[in-house]
Amino acid sequence: MITIDWGTTSLRAYRLGVHGEVLDQRSAAAGLLACGGDFESVLCRQIAGWDDPVILLAGMVGSRSGWHEVPYVQGPAGLSEIAAGLVEVPAASLPGRRVFIAPGLAHRPGGRSPEVMRGEETQVLGLLPNLPGDGPHTVCLPGTHSKWVQVQDGCIVSLRTAMTGELYALLREQSLLAALMPATLASDVDDADAFARGVVASGGSGGLANHLFGVRTQGLFGQLAAAQAPSYLSGLLIGHELRDLLAPSAGAAIHLVGGSALVTRYARALALLGAIGIAHAEALTARGLHRLAQARGLV
Repeated sequence: MITIDWGTTSLRAYRLGVHGEVLDQRSAAAGLLACGGDFESVLCRQIAGWDDPVILLAGMVGSRSGWHEVPYVQGPAGLSEIAAGLVEVPAASLPGRRVFIAPGLAHRPGGRSPEVMRGEETQVLGLLPNLPGDGPHTVCLPGTHSKWVQVQDGCIVSLRTAMTGELYALLREQSLLAALMPATLASDVDDADAFARGVVASGGSGGLANHLFGVRTQGLFGQLAAAQAPSYLSGLLIGHELRDLLAPSAGAAIHLVGGSALVTRYARALALLGAIGIAHAEALTARGLHRLAQARGLV
């Protein structure tokens, strides 16, 4: 079978063997923003030469702005509930082959706004066999919109989201703070000491809005060099995310799934707060989609 992790900016394709092992993989900057609405043609080009009969897609391709909007499965939900939500889409350019899109997951906690994710739920499903025992487990998927997922007995029980990555990008590139930082993102370095200072500062009085202005004043009075400021800002935002969203307890184990650089930062921040970050490989979507295909009886 073929699995596709199809997001807003990129597409990752995996060709799997009968046991779910990755035989081949491809990636391209062919996310939703680059498709011009012609998703079927883009898919055909990306999997050219792969003749497998079953194709499963996950991510924003199933959103309202994607190829075909697939309704969210309502959480709590596990493998069987999410597999039941797979939707088959017609693909005239791929005769004799079946194309499905995964549904994503919604959580409606009482007393606060609904939560949703598309794509991350397949990564969690791919991670579940690696987790010890039935839980509970906490899984963090850092990114533009970081997801915090609670897992129990093989089921996604709850979900919370933090827009930390997007907020960092806006402040780093478009706010008044950017004037005190290097001119381009490409010139940024990962300053571990400055990052740690930001994480520690997130626990001070005043709140996030006040702490952000402190990035500017520390720069004005020479307490924070321009080259240090991006790492300090990152530590400040991630520190607030950890303290406000999860409040990790001493010795707590948090399973981290994402790009290596970002996972490393979250693990360092967790360590500063007395928690433990356990890193896992980012490419779990393929394994999660293979498990969904098995549960649905497609392979």
